[in-house]
Amino acid sequence: MLRPLFFVAGLVLTGVGIVGVVTPGWPGTIFLILAAGCFARSSPRLENWLLNHPKLGPSVVAWRENGAIPRNIKFIAIGSMFISMAIICLSPAPHWVDWLVGAVMAASALFVATRPEGPKRVS
Repeated sequence: MLRPLFFVAGLVLTGVGIVGVVTPGWPGTIFLILAAGCFARSSPRLENWLLNHPKLGPSVVAWRENGAIPRNIKFIAIGSMFISMAIICLSPAPHWVDWLVGAVMAASALFVATRPEGPKRVS
């Protein structure tokens, strides 16, 4: 019963992921990883296509095999978190919001930094 929903979600996530791959600063791989997961539950043929695609597949396969993130993407992700945190700290938000967002971003940055390094992102 959920198979059609996973299929549509996979198509939408693939589209967003493709936009992310060709647009600088826009994350693409996370959407492709999610799309592969949706296709695994709805369309093995499209999952296979995505995993074997020469430009889209390598980062998804690297994540599936060992949770790898390319070094340049790690720098972009952590740098974006730092810039976002600076903007939030300069906003008139209450201090508890600064601390909460800071804790979440620090944990996220630590997670990204400690992942193995995978293949370079192919644009």
